[in-house]
Formats: sequence, C-alpha cells, structure tokens
Amino acid sequence: MMTLLETINLSRSFGGLRAVDEVNFTLEKGEVRAVIGPNGAGKTTFVSLVSGRLAPTSGRVKFEGEDVTALPAFRRVQRGIAYTFQITSIYGTLTAAENVALAAHRPGSRAGLDALARVGLADRAGQIAGTLAYGHQRLLEVAMGLALHPKLLILDEPTQGLSDAEIENFISLVREVAREATVLLIEHNMPVVMALAHRITVLERGRILAEGSPAEIHATAAVQAAYLGSG
Repeated sequence: MMTLLETINLSRSFGGLRAVDEVNFTLEKGEVRAVIGPNGAGKTTFVSLVSGRLAPTSGRVKFEGEDVTALPAFRRVQRGIAYTFQITSIYGTLTAAENVALAAHRPGSRAGLDALARVGLADRAGQIAGTLAYGHQRLLEVAMGLALHPKLLILDEPTQGLSDAEIENFISLVREVAREATVLLIEHNMPVVMALAHRITVLERGRILAEGSPAEIHATAAVQAAYLGSG
C-alpha cells in the first residue's frame, strides 16, 4: 500500500478551544476511510485542514509525500484533493450543468454531464441549482467534486437530506468512485459507514480515540460509550 495522505501532529485552535489536537493520521491510496465522532469532535475542522480551507495552528499535512501545509485550497485541488462541504456550496443562480462545468474549470454547460449522470442528476442538468431539493443539491456538490477527477475525494455528510433510495444509490456510487480515487468520508449514518469503509477513524474532542475495521470499531467499548450510545 502507498500512503496518499499523512498528517503529523496536526492541530487547530479557536481561541481557547483545541478543535484538532495533535492528530497523526495516515490514509492509504485506494482506501475508503470514514471519520466518525460525536458533534464537536473536530471532524469538519480536520478535513478543512487537510483540504486547505483552514490553516493549522501547528503540525503538517503531506500529500503523495509532499508537504502541502503552506498551500492554499486551490493549489491542493490542483494536486488532486477535492472537498465537498458539509453545507452546500453551489452557485444557486446557475444550472446544475454550469455548476459542474465551473468546478471542473471547463466553460460550457455541456461539460461535466458525465459527473451529473453518475450521481443521478442528468435529467436535471438544465435546472437552476438553487431550485433543486436539498438532497439533490448535495448530490450536485458530489458531482462537482467528481468532475475534478480527484485523487482524494473528501465527502462531508454527503447523505444528509437524501432519501433511502438515494442513499442506496450513493453507496453504489462511492464504491464505483473508489475504483479510481481514495475516499475520505465524514458521515453520521452508521449503516452507510459500515457498508462503505475499509477502516474507520473515531475522533473525540479533537483527538483520535480509535482506528480499525468496521467490526473492530463496533466492538470497541470506548467507541460504544463515546459515540454508539451503548456500553
């Protein structure tokens, strides 16, 4: 296995709050990794540090062996890191197809139709993005990430607002994407996590509480107590 992403003593503070606290994390190429934890555990802050949307207070981020800590988000995108936000970040006045084309830096509304088809939105390519249902806006955001042909696709709560049928389609989509890209998934829906993740990292109060396979994580007493609500 080849290490794609590594964080070394990665930390981020907001005033007196240590949102991410000296996290040492390694992601292998081709992996589907889920990051779980209770609200406020530091999950979104962590992936924001990885993607370059936030600068760390201390520590380093390495991607494909290169130190990218000082690189802004758009430079990391150029190197193959795509991040879909927890809160939708679409261009509401543009069509779905135009959103994907803009994300892919390929002008023209026909660009990116393949990405829309992959998430099940081909029939809504001409619809104004701001008029899409919330769940479809989340899928549009995933399509915008896919259009970049990333090496690492970071998905932050992607199934939020999706119907049961859409969640099933999303699981199939991630399995397909994982054939060509590494996936880092933040997700509260535990059946989705258990269905997709090769390994799971559990965060609590900005630190890694546990890591392992889905079966190992499910059987860990500390995780059950902190997150799964039993034990």
